[in-house]
Amino acid sequence: MDIFTANNFLLVFQLLYILTAIGVVIVVISENRNPLKTISWVLILLLLPLVGLLFYYFFGEDHRKQRLISRKMHKKINRKTLERATLLETLNPPPEYKGLVNLLNKLNYSPLYDGNKLTFYNNGKDKFEALCEEIKKAEKHIHLQYYIFVDDKIGNKVKDLLVHKAREGVEVRVLYDDMGSWKAHSKFFKEMAAEGIHVESFLKVKFRLLTSRVNYRNHRKVVVIDGKIGFMGGMNIADRYIDGACGGIWRDSHFKVEGKAVHGLQTSFIIDWYASRNELLTSNTYFPFLAPCGDNLMQIVTSGPTGEFKEIHQGIFQAVTNAKEHVYIQTPYLIPTDSLLLALQTAALSGVDVRIIMPEKSDTTFVQIASRSFIKFLLDAKVKVYLFKKGFIHSKLMIIDDSLTITGSANMDVRSFEHNFEIDAFIYNHDTALITKNIFMDDLASSEMINIEEWNRRPRLHKFAESVLRLFTPLL
Repeated sequence: MDIFTANNFLLVFQLLYILTAIGVVIVVISENRNPLKTISWVLILLLLPLVGLLFYYFFGEDHRKQRLISRKMHKKINRKTLERATLLETLNPPPEYKGLVNLLNKLNYSPLYDGNKLTFYNNGKDKFEALCEEIKKAEKHIHLQYYIFVDDKIGNKVKDLLVHKAREGVEVRVLYDDMGSWKAHSKFFKEMAAEGIHVESFLKVKFRLLTSRVNYRNHRKVVVIDGKIGFMGGMNIADRYIDGACGGIWRDSHFKVEGKAVHGLQTSFIIDWYASRNELLTSNTYFPFLAPCGDNLMQIVTSGPTGEFKEIHQGIFQAVTNAKEHVYIQTPYLIPTDSLLLALQTAALSGVDVRIIMPEKSDTTFVQIASRSFIKFLLDAKVKVYLFKKGFIHSKLMIIDDSLTITGSANMDVRSFEHNFEIDAFIYNHDTALITKNIFMDDLASSEMINIEEWNRRPRLHKFAESVLRLFTPLL
């Protein structure tokens, strides 16, 4: 009787699993995704009973058609920055980038801001010194958003400064990603809230093992002070940006913005704040008049998994395909989409000098192995690939033809292009491109170019491991 009952239970379970798997497969196919991604999910669902369903639930659901806020509210928030922005028709962007400017403006409501001054920081010490100094000067409000906010030495230093400003009567808002900042104790944020700081987590995950929210995170790093000073880039708040990690320095890039583009950063923060707290910040205090203070033309571009398009990905694709002389890229994670891989190969084969710096040793073993599966395809197309040997390079930087710089929070990988909420600046300025090009060349001096013959002689086991993990890259 017990054996009969057990067999019946097993049969019912198998039947339910088959019906569920078939249902999910139908849903996956109906979403009209990239065929490679669809086939990958179908294989996992059919070949990995139960595990495949759980994996799909956590990482496979397509949220691109969903929205955190309505289009109407998005336009309402954007109206503030558009009121302060100079009309696109009067700015005359560089002719070679007119199509890119129009593309980003249509995709993302990204106006072209003129009159901006930029200050770049290539190490955590300089960045945090500058950030702390600007926080001390704040008079009206501080908006601070980070993917990772750790309660270590620098994290507590920033917290103490924010508490001090809150006690002075300055409005302070802190928005952190709930998954990215999981190492910080809840007490850390509660202490800020107890001092009058408005603290909110983005897409809070109450049961981390029972929700697909873990796959959609806010990777942006944005600070806005009094609506006049902004910071953005690749650095989170953690000691490793100062002390180093991975057996060496933690090389990253960040920059300060002064000028009208601060309104773009403010808009991004306000949208994320509304999505997290359902509180709309509309006062003109957050968008003061800003006189020109530099000569940088730039667009602030955001992207995420809930939009119809992949704004940053499409902007980078357009920039690469439009390149005439060189494309210099540094990225901590190299898992390009098929279209971007083809764009890089095509540019290099057309005579464009394409160079990529990536870390020799990554902070994520899985991603490092998967990233290396793409190197041969790049080398075969005459792309020059370099491994940074001084530590871990976490910088996200692209320089094109000494005239365009793209930098921010987005990595050169599927996760940034499709799953995370990201923010990048597209900067149209020759002098800035030369500054960032020098940064790239300094890192190049600490890197070693991969020789294709030596790369092809690597152990077969390494190549096989890379090939296996590459199968999972469309699912990231």
